[in-house]
Amino acid sequence: MSARSLLLVVAFGLGLTVAASVAAPPAGAESAPTDVNLLLNTIRANRRALVAVNLNLTAEEAAKFWPLYDRYQQEMNTLGDRLAAVVEDYSSSFRDLANDKALQLVKDYLAVEADRLQVRRTYVDEFAKILPGRTVARFFQIENKMDAVVRYDLAATIPVVDEASPPPAK
Repeated sequence: MSARSLLLVVAFGLGLTVAASVAAPPAGAESAPTDVNLLLNTIRANRRALVAVNLNLTAEEAAKFWPLYDRYQQEMNTLGDRLAAVVEDYSSSFRDLANDKALQLVKDYLAVEADRLQVRRTYVDEFAKILPGRTVARFFQIENKMDAVVRYDLAATIPVVDEASPPPAK
């Protein structure tokens, strides 16, 4: 990875860390709903630049890639919005989370993940029509690395269900 690519990855990570720290409540304070929209906007602003720097597309490849990438990102952003809604729903109710609500949130999360996988499977073939296989693989590796940073930051801000607390009475 070149120094320029590494610098962009670090900047992206720092941007996410700043967004997550803004969203996370201070230690010992009451947990406030996570500002997932701030995090999502930070990610969306930097994702395209990181892909551009790390793929090194020819002019011909870029002319075909970016319109397809934009369609792909629109679909992934819709899924990101669904995930954000699940996280916000959980964050606003985790202290008094009923068993049925907890299960529904897990199912909603898994549905988003299944849809995310389906979109990626669909677009692998689409990207492969315009890019060499190694470039497609590199693209999805870059996507996975960015997603890992996002998941790490989200995990740091989302409280875990307190197993010791009894669920609220119905």
